[in-house]
Amino acid sequence: MAATTTGNRVAAPLTWRVGRLVERRVETPTAQTLVLEVPGWPGHLAGQHVDVRLTAPDGYQAARSYSLAGPAEGDQIALTVQRVADGEVSPYLIDVYAEGDPVEVRGPVGGWFIWRTEETAPVLLVGGGSGVVPLMAMIRARRAAGSRVPFRLIYSVRTPNDVIYADELRRRARDDQGLDVALVYTREAPEGWRGEPHRIGLADVNTHGWPSDLEPLCYVCGPTGFVETVADLLVGLGHQTRRVKTERFGPTG
Repeated sequence: MAATTTGNRVAAPLTWRVGRLVERRVETPTAQTLVLEVPGWPGHLAGQHVDVRLTAPDGYQAARSYSLAGPAEGDQIALTVQRVADGEVSPYLIDVYAEGDPVEVRGPVGGWFIWRTEETAPVLLVGGGSGVVPLMAMIRARRAAGSRVPFRLIYSVRTPNDVIYADELRRRARDDQGLDVALVYTREAPEGWRGEPHRIGLADVNTHGWPSDLEPLCYVCGPTGFVETVADLLVGLGHQTRRVKTERFGPTG
C-alpha cells in the first residue's frame, strides 16, 4: 500500500500499532472518551477514524472502527466509545480496559469525510447520537487552528442525558466565535426547550442550517436512516450532492 498524506505529514502504510490508555472521561451513562498513547502516531485529519482490535487469550480477535474525537496531540489520540449492549468490543473498552493496558489500533482511515483547517466555506454539521464524535473533532480542530470559518452544528439525541460532550458544547457555543449549536430531542426534551420531542425534519435543517446559495460544506453522521433522511433534506433544499458528505453506522452503532 502506498504512503498517504495526512495534513502536512506523510503517513506510513497502515499498520497495527499498540496504544495504551492514559486517560478516561465519562461523557454520558453509556459513552466514554478514551485517550490513548500510540507511539509513532503519524497524525490525522478531523473526521478520520481508526480500527481497534482486541485479541483474547485463545487467539480470537474482534475489531471495530471508532471515529477520532479530536485533532492529534503528538502521539495521543482520543476515541469516544458508546457501549453496545451485545457488542464484543465496546463493553470491554468501557468496563474492563484499564489505564496502562494495551490495545491495537490501525489508522488513520478515511479521506472523504474530513475537514481541513485551510477550508474557507461555511460548515454545517449534523449528527445523530454518537455520530457527533467526528463532528466534534472538526469543531475542536477549528478552535485549535484559530479558524474563523463559521460552523453550525445540529445535534439530534434521544434525551438530555444522551448529549455527548454536553458541557463542552455549551462552553464552545458561548466562547467559540462563529460556532452555533442547536439540539433536537427525539424522546424527552429538557424543561424550557421550545417545541415537542421529534425526529429531525425539514424545519430543523432549514432553521439551523445554512442556505444552499452559500455553498457550505455539509457533514452528516449517525445511524443509516438518520443520515439518509438528512442528506435527502439537504439536497431537497438545493445543496450540491458533492458538498454533502456522509458517514453512517448500523442500527446498533
